[in-house]
Amino acid sequence: MQRRHLLALGAALAAASPRLFAQGKYPQRPITLVVPTAPGGSTDFTARLISDQLARALGQPVVVDNKPGASGNIGNQIVARAKPDGYTLLVAYSGYQVANPHLFKQAGWDPIKDFAPVAMMTRAPQVIAARANLPANTLAELIAYAKANPGKLNFASSGNGSIQHIAGELFNQLTGTSLTHIPYKGSGPAVQDLMGGQVDLFITSPAGVVSQIQAGKLKGLAVTSPKRLAALPNVPTAVEAGLKGYELDSWFGLYAPAGTPADIVQVLNTEVNRILQTPEARKKAEDAGTAVETMTPQQFGEFTRRELDHWGRVIRGAKISLE
Repeated sequence: MQRRHLLALGAALAAASPRLFAQGKYPQRPITLVVPTAPGGSTDFTARLISDQLARALGQPVVVDNKPGASGNIGNQIVARAKPDGYTLLVAYSGYQVANPHLFKQAGWDPIKDFAPVAMMTRAPQVIAARANLPANTLAELIAYAKANPGKLNFASSGNGSIQHIAGELFNQLTGTSLTHIPYKGSGPAVQDLMGGQVDLFITSPAGVVSQIQAGKLKGLAVTSPKRLAALPNVPTAVEAGLKGYELDSWFGLYAPAGTPADIVQVLNTEVNRILQTPEARKKAEDAGTAVETMTPQQFGEFTRRELDHWGRVIRGAKISLE
């Protein structure tokens, strides 16, 4: 009788506290967050937004490992081929995760078959940022200057096929300009060259450029959100600046290799969502011009499929092809 009561109690505890039950097995060693871009950009920012608190919550080190190159395909391949045990995770950038499959015939990974969705983390619009000495202080002046000097201006991106690349090509189509695309291995190096005057423009998520715009080291000409950002109150929306229909954003999420046990995925989702809901994380995100957004693994999986379809239509409409 006593043994039956103990067994029943154990089952009840496991059912009542699945997170605690799962954490008894996981994790037992450090966890790696693979970032498929160079340090300093929005994807890297998002990884570091959760890494320290996730380490404290799980009782194991959480290491951010930047693996830039091949427009994000190198980092994505590493996680897609990793053992599905919850110790190698991908901090994904939407410009790679749902655009690359439409741009590369051989990306080396599949966004649905090779990954288990874990958690949505942040979402951000794009900022049209210009070098400080560009002879244009408004979006209208930029468009006029670009038309008067065809082929003279260029724009940076974090890689071929990234949201920044797509944003620049859409800008060309909507304005009748001919900005030249300059791809980088992530937002960090692109921002450095923008500040140094090696490139003219960078249409990117706010985290990598807000502080530089606030300090006057870069010009913020417009944001692609329906309303202005709290972090950049003096920067108009693209619509306010006269460019209708130019609204787009990027997002950042966490994925595990396909086949990762559901209880591990749930532990990670629970902890990441809890971290993102803290005032500290929300303020850091808002100060960087981004917003936290949480989902269940199931919701995030459905969201990924919808975004994959959406960006496929955008890319085909913009006639962007890399191969």
